Amino acid sequence: MDESSFLRYLNETTNTSGPNGRYILRFSSPGQYIKITARLQEEQERYPNLDQIRISPLLGALLCPQGALDPKTLRERFGVIAEKDEPVDILAASALDKDLSSGLPWGIRRIGASEAWSVSTGHQIRIGVIDTGADFSHPDLRSSLSRGVNLLNPMSPPHDDNGHGTHIAGTIAASGGSKGMMGVAPRALIHPVKAFDHNGSAYVSDIVLGIDWCVQNRMHIINMSFGMKSKSQALLNTVRKAYNAGIVVVASSGNDKKSNGADYPARYPYTISVGATGRDGRIAPFSNRGSRIDIYAPGEKVKSCWLGNGYKEMNGTSMATSHVSGAIALLLAQRPGLSPAEIKRRLRRTARPLPAGAAGKSKTSHPPGEVSASRLLRGGGRKAPAAGAKKPAGKSS
Repeated sequence: MDESSFLRYLNETTNTSGPNGRYILRFSSPGQYIKITARLQEEQERYPNLDQIRISPLLGALLCPQGALDPKTLRERFGVIAEKDEPVDILAASALDKDLSSGLPWGIRRIGASEAWSVSTGHQIRIGVIDTGADFSHPDLRSSLSRGVNLLNPMSPPHDDNGHGTHIAGTIAASGGSKGMMGVAPRALIHPVKAFDHNGSAYVSDIVLGIDWCVQNRMHIINMSFGMKSKSQALLNTVRKAYNAGIVVVASSGNDKKSNGADYPARYPYTISVGATGRDGRIAPFSNRGSRIDIYAPGEKVKSCWLGNGYKEMNGTSMATSHVSGAIALLLAQRPGLSPAEIKRRLRRTARPLPAGAAGKSKTSHPPGEVSASRLLRGGGRKAPAAGAKKPAGKSS
């Protein structure tokens, strides 16, 4: 490839003033990516539009905002694959009461988190929460939040301007004590990765950079309470690399009431796909369900931290996902070194069975159950299913 011609083409076709699309550019080899990024730094003064391009070392890709690019030209002339940068949304079905008293939420009690605290509190387990940021001033989160990153405005801290990320952080690791709220793993560390704006919207490229940051900063767990309907090869490749780096990726399955469905990235085989249950122990009406789900967790009327030092109840598989991330943090603090595959098997084996028929049709005689932190740490439970679960070695469907 002629690197100068390629960068000149990008400079000419990157439109920084209009929404003509965003693209993720992947190369035929790691060497080609290295040459291009080295040349990119040299040519930015000559080609000013190149300042708008971000890079992902983990994916080995260029992320081009608002580019009027022609994928066919890129493929035929330069051998570069251009993937449309698709939008992604956080997965909360609804928000309920705004002002609630503090205390131990029902979901924390339901999964037996407080019973597990005599064994593990998630001490020093690092969790990257790719979301809308977090409220660093909330009294229940002050000792739970650690350094993060703002991908939308790199010069600013990852402060939450939506509320969703703060809610997720609270369920995972709030540590307000008797005067506040307690999360599943109150001594875990939340690293907020702000990839979503105040409307709860992001692009695949923002998620890619968020996962990239989590790998570089050696997170143990990545919480992804968001989803999209279309498959992204770039996102799949990035999630797989995080999985291969030993990071547990936990993702929301979606709120579409589908009997055999899951959003991406939960649908990828390298994630733990989470559905939601209600107070009655049955699958929540809004939750996706079926064989694409690995585990269920409380996701209906879940109370957690909110902006302005308050609390809010929310519905969604987002809320369920944060319970699972917290439970995994408890496990990893007790059993460091467990692989993502081992953790998924253990989650399924120790899950609390759902009421008969609640999970719908399944390819296995052991349909997924509801997470139990206390059983997870003990390691007992049902025999792990031999078939029907997503297999990391295979292809996603």
